[in-house]
Amino acid sequence: MSAAYEEVPFSELLHRPAATTDRLRTVRALRLRRRDAGDLALMRIDQLEHDGAVVDFTAGLLAGLVRVGDPALLRAALREALPWVSFLPDDDAETFLHELVAVARGAASLDNLAPIAVLLTQWRHTAEVHADPALLALVTREPEGDFGPVPPPGASG
Repeated sequence: MSAAYEEVPFSELLHRPAATTDRLRTVRALRLRRRDAGDLALMRIDQLEHDGAVVDFTAGLLAGLVRVGDPALLRAALREALPWVSFLPDDDAETFLHELVAVARGAASLDNLAPIAVLLTQWRHTAEVHADPALLALVTREPEGDFGPVPPPGASG
C-alpha cells in the first residue's frame, strides 16, 4: 500500500505543477503546506471517490449492526474504537451510538464528514465531564448547574 500523504510546500505546486502532481502515483494525497493559511490537500478524483465509497459502506454497515446486533457487543466494540466511551453512562453510550449511525449516514450522503467529527468531539467532551466527579457535580448541581430543557427560540416562558 502506498503512503497516506506526502507534505510539500504550496510553492512547489506553483513552480513545478507536473512534477508535483506526478507524486500522486505513489501517495494517496499531497499535503500542500502554506505559510499564512491552512494547509490544502491534493488528491486524484478516483481516490476521493474510493474513499467516499468506503465511508458509505462503513456507515451502512454500522447502521445494520446497530439494528440487528447484540447491544452488549456493540457497546464493547464502541469502547474498543473510542476508549473514552467507557466514561459515558450506558444510556448515554446507547444514545451516542444511535446518533453516530444517523449522523454518519447523513454525512456520507452529503459527502461531508465534518458532522461526524463534530459529533465525536461533542460526545468526547461529555465523557470528559463524566470522567471528572467534581466537574460532573458542578454541571449537574441545581440551580447553578443544569437548568433542564431549553425552550425553543421565541417561546414565551
